[in-house]
Amino acid sequence: MSVEVIRAAALGQGPHGFLCRVGGVSTGAYASLNTGPGSDDDPAAVAINRRRAVEAVLPGAVLLSPYQVHGAEVATVVEPWTERPRADAVVTDRPGLALGILSADCAPVLFADHAAGVVGAAHAGWKGALAGVTDATLAAMEALGASRARIVAAVGPCIAQASYEVDDAFARRFCEHDPANERFFVEARPGHPRFDLAGYVAGRLAAAGVARVEITAHDTYADEARFFSYRRATHRGEGDNGRQVSIIGLG
Repeated sequence: MSVEVIRAAALGQGPHGFLCRVGGVSTGAYASLNTGPGSDDDPAAVAINRRRAVEAVLPGAVLLSPYQVHGAEVATVVEPWTERPRADAVVTDRPGLALGILSADCAPVLFADHAAGVVGAAHAGWKGALAGVTDATLAAMEALGASRARIVAAVGPCIAQASYEVDDAFARRFCEHDPANERFFVEARPGHPRFDLAGYVAGRLAAAGVARVEITAHDTYADEARFFSYRRATHRGEGDNGRQVSIIGLG
């Protein structure tokens, strides 16, 4: 089975893609395109999967994915690194580098200012999204010459609102930050609303001045055949599971 790549119209023809879990060599809980080096999968299989992912998006490029910590730190990349930085976003203006973000329910976000030749990728779980990882990514791109008036962004496959039940304390945290965030929650059952992570991330991007934001609208929790899901694995007591990768670069 070939590697499946989801592309966003907002990002145009530039090299980018949100990859699914199909088309790799991993087996069992990691079947098949597990690209997470921090998982308990066979490291050799993960290495093959990561090469396949890059070749599907930007052949010949070097894949650079940071050590993600659910924060708002951004790493600016000018050359391949020898040690992964602790960050949840990466930006570059150098061709030949494939910026990669791993996810398994959190929202991967890809950015591009094609005129300036600057791209970025961010991992927006609820903690990083609330902490402003997308705002920090925009600022890091501007430092490289991008303009947020030209930046386009796409929010990739993540857990959808229909699958993301939280508690009232979770919702209060967002509403205390901004009362307008109430619109990203709908009542599921008493004391347990459902959260629209993709909508929240897109809302933050729009509020920050990004003119075009696309949501791919894929539910990682519900679509087991195509996506890894941390929450699904947790609910089933399955333990460790795989990660899909989202990639952007400059050709």
